[in-house]
Amino acid sequence: MTVYAVNVDALKLTVANLLGDKLKSINVALGEITAIVSAADYLDVAKVLRDDPSCAFEQLIDLCGVDYSEYKDGGYEGARFCVVIHLLSVSLNQRIRLKVFAPDDSFPSLPSVNDLWNSANWFEREAFDLFGIVFEGHNDLRRILTDYGFIGHPFRKDFPVTGHVEMRYDAESKRVIYQPVTIEPREVTPRIVRENNYGGLH
Repeated sequence: MTVYAVNVDALKLTVANLLGDKLKSINVALGEITAIVSAADYLDVAKVLRDDPSCAFEQLIDLCGVDYSEYKDGGYEGARFCVVIHLLSVSLNQRIRLKVFAPDDSFPSLPSVNDLWNSANWFEREAFDLFGIVFEGHNDLRRILTDYGFIGHPFRKDFPVTGHVEMRYDAESKRVIYQPVTIEPREVTPRIVRENNYGGLH
């Protein structure tokens, strides 16, 4: 921690007092604050964190999706999809991580914060493309990293490692075509071969 870092415990107390019962939990780990809120309060909390002078989180620096379906080796019981945003207050030199879980695992949907922070635009499109999380109110929610007509969401834990389709050039039709994946799954076992006393080790 630098001498310029704010007191995270004081910031935690400020945020807790400000959000009150809208806060499901808040904790400090490794010098960082993580606050969890419900989907119903997500937008209101985001506005408070941006507009209140004691927070002044005027910059969204990151937004990503998380799939908890295999968390704790499948022992996790809770909502599957989560959105995590990282906020920065340049004026007050403080940061916070805000987490919100989508209430419906079969159709994960959360309000868009694009109107609060313009930088959320592409991050929300990315989370939509890779996790299938729908952001209500986003004005241009299109895929951003996968191809047109791509099936599925590649960062979901149940997405097959080889995907569903592959693309190749077909000489007969003289165009690129899509077809079911022909790659057979295999398990790669790492192998380490070291000479005796390699690097001075025994």
